Amino acid sequence: MAYKEKDIEKLYYSIGEVAEMFGVNTSLLRYWESEFKELQVRKDRNGVRLFTKEDIEKIRTIYGLVREKGFTIEGAKQQLKSGLVLDKKDESIKRLKSLREFLVKMSESIG
Repeated sequence: MAYKEKDIEKLYYSIGEVAEMFGVNTSLLRYWESEFKELQVRKDRNGVRLFTKEDIEKIRTIYGLVREKGFTIEGAKQQLKSGLVLDKKDESIKRLKSLREFLVKMSESIG
């Protein structure tokens, strides 16, 4: 049987890699880090930022609010603080639950 190489999943990403993912400058990520208390990026002994997947998800949320939905920094902070921002996973779960309820009601009305 041939050896199949697995895709190695990284634990930490550099600021350059994260900036490239979102198509933004590294300075913008540093600015968001200073503005949003939810975004606390780990640094190594030399001060190099180490972004985890959770950090990247937080950046994705901030990016969505500021760049895609047009919120100001203050508006995005309020949205994050109020908890009105649902990540995609939570939103999908809500939709699936409502779909399930609908299907249960339909099956009860039929049978």
